[in-house]
Amino acid sequence: MFNIGQLTSYVNENIGSIAYPDTPDSLFEPVRYMLQGGGKRIRPVLTLASCAALGGAYSDAINQALGIEMFHNFTLLHDDVMDNSDTRHGRPTVHRRWDESTAILSGDAMLTMASQLIMRCAGGHTEEALGIFNSVAMDVYRGQQYDMDFEARTNVSIGEYLEMIRLKTGVLIGGACRIGALMADADKEACDAMYAYGEALGLAFQLQDDYLDTYGNPEVFGKPIGGDIINGKKTWLLLSAMDGDPDAVSQAMSYGGQQRIDAVKEVYSRLSLPQRCRELIDGYTTRAIGAVMGVAMDSSSRAVFIDLAHKAAVRDK
Repeated sequence: MFNIGQLTSYVNENIGSIAYPDTPDSLFEPVRYMLQGGGKRIRPVLTLASCAALGGAYSDAINQALGIEMFHNFTLLHDDVMDNSDTRHGRPTVHRRWDESTAILSGDAMLTMASQLIMRCAGGHTEEALGIFNSVAMDVYRGQQYDMDFEARTNVSIGEYLEMIRLKTGVLIGGACRIGALMADADKEACDAMYAYGEALGLAFQLQDDYLDTYGNPEVFGKPIGGDIINGKKTWLLLSAMDGDPDAVSQAMSYGGQQRIDAVKEVYSRLSLPQRCRELIDGYTTRAIGAVMGVAMDSSSRAVFIDLAHKAAVRDK
């Protein structure tokens, strides 16, 4: 038996116990700072949950779970540099607290440490776990490049956008589940099904992020609402509106500040995009649940994955 709270606590305890080289502290202190910044820990928790659900002990996959979380935070650190972001989780980003060169080099160290953790105590699964990790990492980089490319393009399709978020978000969550299942000695069919669960969950998760940026409660969401609209970020909502009424979107985007947000949201409402976005999120949630329903596990374990999928679809932060 396991629950998400139990696994989250176990991940946090072990993050605090990661051994770093003694020197130079200027290289590793930003790594510790990044990992102590909090976050949902959904990726390492799913690694542990997948291992436990498929017959292993969740402790069997703790190093791989930490490797996944280390890699995830590495991508966030470098994303903050590329986006010139000032804060993350309510704290100064690494390149703001230190400097850009430190952030880049400490991020490089995080990537190497992630690989080392994936390999640690993996036994006969070392080569396959590292192969999964490397494949996932390359997909994440591809997704990030697409996201950057989209900023300069005016003809991004909804299909291209969904593929981009699959690569940036879905693939890593899927990989976390697959590696957890692998560490439990699960067969290929079960590993594939757990990957499918995580990938669909990641798509629902990212679309919910997009939705909350426009329709969330700023006091709960943790940042001002409408940032994507102000920045002209190509989300599912904006791309769908551009497909439905490009002239109205162009007019709305010609405004500034709150007037732009209100005008774009009016277009969204007229095209029923909030409801359509919710339906898309629900569809990916159903896909995730369908994948886990096909995996042999006890009912209490399956309930954890189902509950997590439902919560991801309706979360408010």
